[in-house]
Amino acid sequence: MVLPAYNAALTIEKTYKEIPFDIVDEVILCDDASRDNTAEVGRRLGIQHVIVHQQNKGYGGNQKSLYNKALELGGDIIIMLHPDYQYTPKLIPAMVNIIGDDLYPVVLGSRILGKGALKGGMPIYKYFANRLLTFTQNLLVNYKLSEYHTGYRAFSGEVLRTINFNENSDDFVFDNEMLSQIIYAKFHIGEVTCPTKYFEEASSINFRRSSIYGLGVLRVSVGHFFQRMGLVKLNMYKRLK
Repeated sequence: MVLPAYNAALTIEKTYKEIPFDIVDEVILCDDASRDNTAEVGRRLGIQHVIVHQQNKGYGGNQKSLYNKALELGGDIIIMLHPDYQYTPKLIPAMVNIIGDDLYPVVLGSRILGKGALKGGMPIYKYFANRLLTFTQNLLVNYKLSEYHTGYRAFSGEVLRTINFNENSDDFVFDNEMLSQIIYAKFHIGEVTCPTKYFEEASSINFRRSSIYGLGVLRVSVGHFFQRMGLVKLNMYKRLK
């Protein structure tokens, strides 16, 4: 299990205590040069592997460190969960079983299936931006997901060893680039409905950063479309195996 953290000292303990350790063997925390004592709290909780970036590498750079470490440890199923307690770790058994039983090699915890997003306090503008972006992405990448923007994801080790995720952005659009690579590589994606919580300590990006992210998502989707049509050949879609 991997936890990409930035200023998560106030929420990481709540997240960690809900992890089902009967099925989770290893936990890796990456502290992306937090201004608080995230790494110290992680060590106090007994997290086995704590990576600390001396300089902030961004959300994507954080995940690269985590996935590379998970693969180094020989991970068979890697779950990425934000340690800000927006998502509950109680869904981990369901996500692991879906991958372990060879139903899907990738599982997303969706805030949009059901009514979890608005009920959990997602801002209205983010909800409608999510819906518009997801609709556009589904058209351009020729797939059908309820959302592409969740911070709760599970992957088989085979998926992470196949896609070229180290080629991706170090910013927030990394998540969408990963899904684009996964879809292009013809791995199927399952979704489970996931409740979510929005509160002051939970991580979120402001309107300006959200707008930059949205434009990045559109860029990725258009690039995927051109790649799928054979009009370009982007290195990010190169398979590693």
